[in-house]
Amino acid sequence: MRPSIGKTLAAAALATTLLATAACSGGDDGAEAEPTGPVELSFWSWAPGIEKTVDLWNQQNPEIKVVLSKQAGGADIVTKLLTAAKAGNPPDLAQVEYQSLPTLVSNDVLANIADQAGAAKDKFPAGAWQQVTLGTDAVYAIPQDSGPMMLYYREDIFKELGLTVPKTWDEFAATARTVRQKDSAKYLTTFSAADPGWFAGLAQQAGASWWGIDGETWKVSVNDAATKKVADYWGGLVNEGAVSGNPMYTPEWNKALNDGTIIAWPSAVWGPGVLEGNAPDTKSKWAMAPLPQWAAGENKTGNWGGSSTGVTEASKHKTAAVTFATWMNTETAATDSLITSGAIYPAATAAQSSQHLQAPPAFFPQQADFYTSAKSIAGGAAGFTWGPNVNVTYDTYKDAFAKAITGKTPFSGALDAMQSATVADMQKNGFTVAG
Repeated sequence: MRPSIGKTLAAAALATTLLATAACSGGDDGAEAEPTGPVELSFWSWAPGIEKTVDLWNQQNPEIKVVLSKQAGGADIVTKLLTAAKAGNPPDLAQVEYQSLPTLVSNDVLANIADQAGAAKDKFPAGAWQQVTLGTDAVYAIPQDSGPMMLYYREDIFKELGLTVPKTWDEFAATARTVRQKDSAKYLTTFSAADPGWFAGLAQQAGASWWGIDGETWKVSVNDAATKKVADYWGGLVNEGAVSGNPMYTPEWNKALNDGTIIAWPSAVWGPGVLEGNAPDTKSKWAMAPLPQWAAGENKTGNWGGSSTGVTEASKHKTAAVTFATWMNTETAATDSLITSGAIYPAATAAQSSQHLQAPPAFFPQQADFYTSAKSIAGGAAGFTWGPNVNVTYDTYKDAFAKAITGKTPFSGALDAMQSATVADMQKNGFTVAG
């Protein structure tokens, strides 16, 4: 499913105001013994249809009853978790987007569940597991769904214009120029200053590392060499007019997808649902391929979106909570339920070969290998450590990149603005930042 990019992590500012602390949550050393006997766990989630998965668990596990409370996703659930934790009544478990984890960890909302969840590590791609560890030995959640990025393209228009699917970003740039030469009414794609999560995924593919943590000291490098390479690449294409600089998820963008003005879209595995909803006239006309690579022959990608299941520090039943979270996100019956009821793309490696992911998405009926290819692509997703104030980084992205597009200035300057704003905000809120 598409992440709630428009409002993702606005609550991080509230997080640092409410409970700012630079220390990461520790493990359970010294904690009181957990109560024995029948257990009731409270669980907050926004995933559609997840109640069916919870019902399945409750039928099979009468000694550990899970009580689901449906919530709004994105920043809303983060805000509620922070407020509930401060009041002393958070749920036992909560669905959390990967980029929200550091905000909750740094405010002692989520527990370090490494002792209980460590055995689950091998059930996930390395990149997915890294997103729940913050680059440390601690584990703060179980991965649930992921958003590996890939390239969608109008197969019919590619054939009409004599284009081949680009396998490298150099080929992608050449294809963008060819499209403009052959039909000035069309663009290969657009660069969006309104979607920082999209850009973050592209930067991950190139090897970006925006945050890192060593003990209580953070390293911030939003403007690292890998990210500048991505920014300069897209900035060059936008400024020469080879690709559009208009934002995604607007009526104009929807129309451009639907009428063939935009003929390719670097997106994530949940892209078919967006295309079906926003470009309904183009069913059966799109195909999916791996993202172009920075070096020929590689199989690397980034993630745009995805969420996890965390256990709160206040829970008196952490072991039972981790048992449920691990079952929900790794056991076949559970992941099949999440796929069929919630339309998620599971993070667990085995679940990506589910019987329910054998047929292609309805909008791509001609691409029988859609999910086989998606699994291969997902296996090459880069790991990434998120920081405690992603909201500041993302908000600055939208402002600085929009100005760079309008002013035709180098995109790398927008990255420097993101770096400065991110570091300044962390320091203001008491985090120790190296350098």
